[in-house]
Amino acid sequence: MPRESILKGRLWVLIEDGQLFSDIDTDMIYHNAHLAVTDIEKMGQFAFGNLEGYKDFTDKAQPGDIVLAGDNFGSGSSRQHAVDCFKALGVQAVIARSFGAIYRRNAINSGFPIIELPGIPSDLFSQFETVELNLESGIIISGNSSFQGNPMSEVARDIYLAGGLFQYAEKM
Repeated sequence: MPRESILKGRLWVLIEDGQLFSDIDTDMIYHNAHLAVTDIEKMGQFAFGNLEGYKDFTDKAQPGDIVLAGDNFGSGSSRQHAVDCFKALGVQAVIARSFGAIYRRNAINSGFPIIELPGIPSDLFSQFETVELNLESGIIISGNSSFQGNPMSEVARDIYLAGGLFQYAEKM
């Protein structure tokens, strides 16, 4: 299945106390109680299962959704499950003010798009609105407005378009 550089989807805006939810660590994304699950297709059911206010995410998420969060998304451990659970659900990408370093590396290696949108105000986007995300330019379009995020690096984009790091290496 060909991958696109422009994604369009329904936006999940993760809010805590009226602000974009920050410091969502890998245990909140994918609880360590489920680390024995190795089938990626089964990991989706556990996404955000340890994130207060979003434990029903897997019941409501739809393929094509995009997640928006605050600072330091995916901080903590190196668990790959925290990326793979979104892929299992068909979530297309995560946009955040910033990402934990290990999460960033895992996402890139897995061919899962992440876009940083530093300084984004909490009230800029509405829950479940449709947005368009350009991975090459980093531009996010919402209605008649556009916002400049940090584009994916050329290598990260090439890995994404190839389907992951191993597929990218095979093409080299």
